[in-house]
Amino acid sequence: MDPTTRRELTLPEKEEKLAQLLTGCGKALVAFSGGADSTFLLHRAVSLLGAHRVLAVTAASPIRAAAETEAACALAAELAAPHRLLRTAELSRKPFLENRPDRCYHCKEELCRRLGELVAAGSFDCILDGANFDDLAEYRPGTAAARACGIRSPLQEAALSKAEIRLLSRRDRLPTWNRPAESCLATRFPYGEKLEQAKLARVEQAELYLRSLGLRQEIRVRSRGDSARIEVVPAELALLWENRAAVSARLRKSGFTDVAVDLEGYSPGRADRGREAPDTAAGPR
Repeated sequence: MDPTTRRELTLPEKEEKLAQLLTGCGKALVAFSGGADSTFLLHRAVSLLGAHRVLAVTAASPIRAAAETEAACALAAELAAPHRLLRTAELSRKPFLENRPDRCYHCKEELCRRLGELVAAGSFDCILDGANFDDLAEYRPGTAAARACGIRSPLQEAALSKAEIRLLSRRDRLPTWNRPAESCLATRFPYGEKLEQAKLARVEQAELYLRSLGLRQEIRVRSRGDSARIEVVPAELALLWENRAAVSARLRKSGFTDVAVDLEGYSPGRADRGREAPDTAAGPR
């Protein structure tokens, strides 16, 4: 079924397709970040397969905000899903530390390595992730690594878009239906700038502080050297501006010498604009 045909499926047809994919999994390991997509996937997997045939696994490392990891643990418990934290070591991989454009390939390869260990120990039939249909149009080099190690994306295979997943999540009363999109902390740095744990922690703490001011939607503190550029959604620019003096003081105290606000606002994937979506059968790029 080609992408155009998939888009023309009705939402009930897509749900039925998802149900068929999940029930055919047997025993499933779900890569679980706690975002809207993976939460909906885990919810449906538990509903269709039973909690005893599902294991949610959340990667924990310095490239992911601790608050996100904690939220994922709480969500898994709320969904009554068996859950495990998996310590990953992306920062031990030279290509990842060098922050190349194919950085996400090496990150996903590390996750695959660790998930493979769990599969071997637990006799799982499927490894699933929460990639959605919209992701096919974006530059995501990690997809190739995921496919190479056998990870499947049932939401994508069922042609479910982000908007449809949020709609179904709201219907099913999942708390993530309107949760802001998150991404790993490495995305805050321009390609070519070496990644360091201290830099990642500085960005994490800056974004946590901004959350404390009442900003509720997407927040990104883009770091370039010792300069910070803050992105929030346009609707929250006024609140950020009201607190500009405190924000500037706080970020300068943490080591940023320059603090700016992006007037365009939060814009996902800006660093990858113009890059083609990767061939999922290809290797690193």
